[in-house]
Formats: sequence, structure tokens, C-alpha cells
Amino acid sequence: ELLDEMMDFGYPQTTESKMLSEFITQKSHAKEIPKLPPGITNTISWRAANIFYPKNEIFLDVVEKLHLLVASNGTLLRSEIVGALKMRCYLSGMPELKLGLNDKLLFEMNGRPNTNKGKQVELEDVKFHQCVRLSRFETDRTISFCPPDGDFDLMTYRLSTAVRPLFWIEATVEPYSHSRIEYMVKAKSQFKVGSTANNVEINIPVPVDADSPSFRTNVGTVRYAPELNSVVWSIKQFSGGKEYIMRAHFGLPSISDEENQATKPPITVKFEIPYYTVSGIQVRYLKIMEKSGYQALPWVRYITENGDYQLRMA
Repeated sequence: ELLDEMMDFGYPQTTESKMLSEFITQKSHAKEIPKLPPGITNTISWRAANIFYPKNEIFLDVVEKLHLLVASNGTLLRSEIVGALKMRCYLSGMPELKLGLNDKLLFEMNGRPNTNKGKQVELEDVKFHQCVRLSRFETDRTISFCPPDGDFDLMTYRLSTAVRPLFWIEATVEPYSHSRIEYMVKAKSQFKVGSTANNVEINIPVPVDADSPSFRTNVGTVRYAPELNSVVWSIKQFSGGKEYIMRAHFGLPSISDEENQATKPPITVKFEIPYYTVSGIQVRYLKIMEKSGYQALPWVRYITENGDYQLRMA
């Protein structure tokens, strides 16, 4: 029955999961023909018309993931930002929203300079949720839409640009005649001083046959993860412009495989920086209009997270 509602003479009719879920009932043998959900015949199939909330709010999270690869000599090999505008909508009725960003093409089309102190951002590979009116965006770069209820991704984008590594990790390895090996790891944050990264986790690969670990550091906690063949250095809060040092000592068996050590995996870093974006994207405005005229509260938050963040060891 669901396939019959989704297709009409071989052509897609509706694929919105929230609308199709209304056809699913608990009765196993319902003889009555169910009435069509309003969303099927409505031009806005992703939102019901009778939604009501006593408190109208909408939350917008600008989440960016940084994918980065640095060679052992410090050369930046790959740098990419993948971003998403994630919304959580608790609005009554059929609201109309308008969202403005510091889009470089917007200022060029209007022929006026950027009045904001922040930089202009040139977005690539922009993809929108079906609720966005694409014709309006192509005309004046305004993101106009009637949002679905609940959680959804309004927009995704990508930027391929050279980005200064947010975390710079240097690992100095000192082997001692196949009997032991010592690591000195320097971790430096290279983002603005006012920002703080949370739950930073630095994974440093070590030899497969390493044993008897001992660590020394003045910040965070360090543990040996034999299942990963790495040392995990965890720092709960890492402020911008700071540098920390960790030392690790391992014992090694008398016979070691030198060739295996030459192909060691890279250092990986996990982190989350709230109130910060790598690209510099900013929400200039978020307007909410509804025919009943109620007042709604928009909340905007910025988050930068690690993607595939790797630094090769020398």
C-alpha cells in the first residue's frame, strides 16, 4: 500500500516519510479506506497545517567538519571544510522563514561592500532541503523556506581551501638500541585565543610490540591503547594559543622490525570547538513570519569539529 501511495502510474508521487507514516495504522484488517493525509494534497508535503506549540522556538546549528592531511615535513596535502546548517523547529502553523548568510556572491550581486567585520565566504557544492525555494535563492541569494517540523538539515556545503591546522602536533621519537623507545609530543592550538576546544583526543601510534608504558604530562590524561597500537592523550579543554608537552616511555623486545616502523600510521586528532567556524560563515539574520503574528525565538550556535584530521609522523 505504501508503494501504491508513493507511485502513480510509475511516477513518484510523494516520498516524504512523515506523510507516509500517516498511512500506517495499528489495525490489521481495516476495511475503511483511509482518508488522504492533508500533506499529500497540499503543496507543502513536508509539513502538516495543524501544528501548535505553546512556546515557539527554532534552533540553528552551524556545524563544520575540518578534513586535513599534513605531510611529515609539514606540508599541507589536503584541506577541506564540510559544513551543514542543522535546524530544530518548534513553530506553530505555517511559518515563513528567511535566512541570510555572509555569502560572497550576495554582496557581489548587490554591488555593495561587506558592512560586517567578518569576511565573505564563497560556498561550494551547496545542497538544500526540499523546503527551500530555489528560484528565490538563484535570484537574490535569499534562503526562503517553510520548515518541516522537528529536526532536519536545511543546507550542506563544502569549501576546498587552504586552512591553517587548528592543532599542530610534533612527535619526536628516540629509540635506544632496540631496548626502549621514548616519545616527546608537543601539541599546539593555532586558533584564536578567545576560543576553547573541548574533549581533545590525540592518538599517537606506537610499535606493535611496545610494552611497559609510562607517561608524564602537566595537562590532561594519557593512556596506552594496545588494541589501537597507540597512545591516547585526552585534554578536556584546550584553549587557543596554548602549547602542551607529553612524554611517553616504552620498553621494546631485543629484536625489532625496522621496516615496519618506517610505515607507521599518522597521528589523528579529535576535537570540538564551540562558537567557532573555520570558514568564517555567519548568520546575518533569521526572520520568522506567520499569519497569526506570534513571537518566536531563534537560537543560533556555531560548532567546529574534526573530520578526517591526520598529521603524518617524521
